[in-house]
Amino acid sequence: MDDHQESLFVRIKLSALSKQEAYDKELVVNVITNSTSDFLHNNVKVLRSRVSKTAWQGISIAVIALVIATLSVTYIDQGHLSINGMIKAQSNNFALWVMDAIPFLFAFWGQYSSTVLAYEASAMVLDQTQVLRDKAENFEKQARHSVTHDLLTDLPNKELFYDRVGQVIISPRGQTEFYILLVEISNYKEISDTLGRNSSDSLIKQISVRLQSAFPAPITIARLENNSFSMLFSNSVSETKVLDLAESIHRVLHDTFFIEQVKLSAHANIGIVRFPVHGTDVDTLVQRAGIALYVAQNSNKGYAVYDSSFDAHSPKQLTLMSELHHAIEKQELQLYFQPKIRVADSTLYGVEALVRWNHPKHGLLFPDQFIPLMERTRLIQGLTCWVIQESFAQCAKWHKEGLDITLSINLSAKDLNNPELPDLISGIKGATGLNPEWIILEITESSIMTDPEAAMEIINRIHGMGFQFSIDDYGTGYSSLSYLKRLPLKELKIDRSFVSDILRDESDAVIVNATINLAHNLGLEVTAEGVEDAEILALLKAEGCDLAQGYHIGKPMPLVEFNHWAKSV
Repeated sequence: MDDHQESLFVRIKLSALSKQEAYDKELVVNVITNSTSDFLHNNVKVLRSRVSKTAWQGISIAVIALVIATLSVTYIDQGHLSINGMIKAQSNNFALWVMDAIPFLFAFWGQYSSTVLAYEASAMVLDQTQVLRDKAENFEKQARHSVTHDLLTDLPNKELFYDRVGQVIISPRGQTEFYILLVEISNYKEISDTLGRNSSDSLIKQISVRLQSAFPAPITIARLENNSFSMLFSNSVSETKVLDLAESIHRVLHDTFFIEQVKLSAHANIGIVRFPVHGTDVDTLVQRAGIALYVAQNSNKGYAVYDSSFDAHSPKQLTLMSELHHAIEKQELQLYFQPKIRVADSTLYGVEALVRWNHPKHGLLFPDQFIPLMERTRLIQGLTCWVIQESFAQCAKWHKEGLDITLSINLSAKDLNNPELPDLISGIKGATGLNPEWIILEITESSIMTDPEAAMEIINRIHGMGFQFSIDDYGTGYSSLSYLKRLPLKELKIDRSFVSDILRDESDAVIVNATINLAHNLGLEVTAEGVEDAEILALLKAEGCDLAQGYHIGKPMPLVEFNHWAKSV
């Protein structure tokens, strides 16, 4: 049995199971409805018996009253009681004639009332049975719909999307290829953490409406998870057309969303796969679309078409993501320290704390191999907390031992969007007895531009405690002079891409010189990264650069090695 036959067999089997399940549900509904109807019919019988009982009680009272009245009349007329006297009383007394009719009136009234109530109860049974049947049918429809559709957006869910892709794969229409696009809203968690679940749900609803209105049938749109959508483009088109579709998705989501009078933007990444080139079954296609999506997160375009070369990294990346949760608990993370010197006299000025992961299988991993993975989850907050705790404690220990140096710590864009960061830093500062003047917090220009107002508020709160800030990798981001003016900065760090070629590239030399002059005019110190030899260091000294770091000065070192190095300089 080949793959297509097996897929067809499985689908037929699932279809039969679905039909059997639907039949069982219908049978249960009918049983419940019939049982309810029988119950109501029993209530009618009880009601009729009660009415009849009441009628017979009335008749009995009337008969007893009639007998008492007859005996009383007989005794009053004749002075004694006898059968003949009672017959004579009944024959001559008009009042007794009226009383004789009362039992018949009670009997007629009881029968009539019981008949009317029985009819009314029967009508109620029919009406209520129909209402219950209608409600049961509606509940059944809703249950079937909710199994295959997302409750929030009413889009097809993961199960229905997989089924539709499978149907296209085995379709006899001669379909030779189709595309799947996996769309992820990358800033969904930040919005949810900041504004709450209701606001993030409102954003997802608006996104689904935009996608449906912009890309109608035959394109199938589904919601797979909290922040991810999938699109099935079953028409046989060129890859260029699909890339244009990806660009269209970015344009559709580019316009501002309004959530409770707050302006938001949705940042999307898109992974693209094609059948049958990238896979011949649903699971493989979706898995490889996820790999393409991961690559798209680090792409300037915001989308990527799957390529087999991506697979070389994907198993390792997936493994690392699953192991990141335990890296801190197992004490696999370690701080390395790279020295910074004063260019004028080559004395030790400070160090930059750099995190490394001593992975038991893959060895020593550098930040660019796992930090991006952490930034996709909330693990980055735990890592930042760990780095700050370890760095503050070590810096305080150095100063206590007489080593008067500054310590630089890198903050990510996720950190500058975390409103709890100032309180976290304040608490650790108090616990370690640290002087804030010993610490320089390094931020990048791009991290500020993600959400400038929120980032500025957090930066100002931390600066109010006495901490200083540095712009890292200056010149590679937005380089906005307006933000340089607003930020409470102590230094600019010139990116190594400009410093390393300063002897060979005149343009790099001009940029370094201009940056140094700009920083000094703003009252800032300048640190040059990537100083790899003595000639570069000499040129930086001639240009008036304040600080330098690089392999010529010292590579990033573990704590014990750095302490030994610091004593030797």
